[in-house]
Amino acid sequence: MTDSWATFGADLHLETTGATGLRAGLMDALREAVRTGRLVPGTRLPSSRGLAADLGIARNTVADAYAELVAEGWLTARQGSGTRVAQRAEPRRPATRTTRARAVRSGPVHNLLGGSPDLSTFPRADWLKASRRALTAAPNDAFGYGDPRGRIELRTVLAGYLARVRGVYADPERIMICAGFVQAMKLMGPVLRKRRVREVAVESYGLDIHRNLLSDAGLRLPCLPVDGLGARTGELAGMRGVGAVLMTPAHQFPTGVPLHPDRRAAAVDWARGTGGLILEDDYDGEFRYDRQPVGALQGLDPERVVHLGTTSKSLAPGLRLGWMVLPESLVGEVAEAKGMSDWSSSALDQLTLAEFMGSGAYDRHVRSMRLRYRHRRDQLVAALAERAPDVRVSGMAAGLHAVLELPEGSEASVLRAAAWQGLALEGISRFRHPDAAPGRDALVIGYGTPTDSAWAGALDALCRVLP
Repeated sequence: MTDSWATFGADLHLETTGATGLRAGLMDALREAVRTGRLVPGTRLPSSRGLAADLGIARNTVADAYAELVAEGWLTARQGSGTRVAQRAEPRRPATRTTRARAVRSGPVHNLLGGSPDLSTFPRADWLKASRRALTAAPNDAFGYGDPRGRIELRTVLAGYLARVRGVYADPERIMICAGFVQAMKLMGPVLRKRRVREVAVESYGLDIHRNLLSDAGLRLPCLPVDGLGARTGELAGMRGVGAVLMTPAHQFPTGVPLHPDRRAAAVDWARGTGGLILEDDYDGEFRYDRQPVGALQGLDPERVVHLGTTSKSLAPGLRLGWMVLPESLVGEVAEAKGMSDWSSSALDQLTLAEFMGSGAYDRHVRSMRLRYRHRRDQLVAALAERAPDVRVSGMAAGLHAVLELPEGSEASVLRAAAWQGLALEGISRFRHPDAAPGRDALVIGYGTPTDSAWAGALDALCRVLP
């Protein structure tokens, strides 16, 4: 008898609309899962409240679907035992070619990719309240094109928040609202080129999409090595053609190490001595667990550091809300570049975020998520200690991911095994700069991504594929 619940919402792909259509679609999906053996007799289903939250539908819709399937004999429901697949349900049929093709198209069953929070925890009710208040109070000019830097209401609130939480010197006049980190890089690339910068150093581990955005602007990207103390910023002095450097100093991605204080100072000294710029990606600065928060590098020299942050980890990437805190000399150039391309971020969404932050709801949400993610991280560590004691975990004092060290030469085989288990994973080699020296074998585990009902199944699948 199976007593655990792996993610099921990811396999439903409901496309109907209206309450009746959703209920019928959910019932069909559950019947099909039982027929094909994905749900074996005895499997305990999530509560109607939990599944409704995962699917984003009304609880009554799930409860009605469960009740009808109980009446049909597919499920059983007993007080204290929850809802389970009935022992007399229809036996598994051989998979047809159509069924197999549909399973392949449905994607992985479990998702431990990094880069995303648990989207089911988005604070819908509080966001809706903030949106109503913001819309009611919005001035008429909020519905026009406005300032390319973004709404002054949000820039003012952000200035106070970033100073308080991240130690950033953030005058509202120096803040630029943008549609996340990607738009920030699309703006900064041409601005750097116009300033005759031809090379931007990037860390030896990082996201290729960020490197591509800069290279698309015609910039060369020499590799700055990363070790156990973060980026080796002392080597910047020997990189003669470099006019800027892109870094993740608070929590290097993906290795997870904070930049050592001596190296922070070396980076700022290099920028001051050469007139260079530091692009500081503060992608998950709010999430710290076992140590005091590491303040933003920008606080050491606001005229040489461009501070970049987003709501993609703290709230949701779909909001497309981020910010740049710029040196005074750059404000006009970046505002001109943004005004000539795309404002991108909705003025009403900006006003909603300003209200959400100003009311204290943002702080409350971040505190709640910090506790949730810390609990998941601790569960990950405990499961590995019990089931894979030879696997060392690192980079987990902060953020939404951890690095699992693997035996030399085993990364590719573990990723293949994960694919067979329906587990979406990435190895650390995926993030290595093309010019970087070969490094260790490891997995980058995004423990913030699964929903609560999916986390246990994803963790179990992970432990099964580890050497």
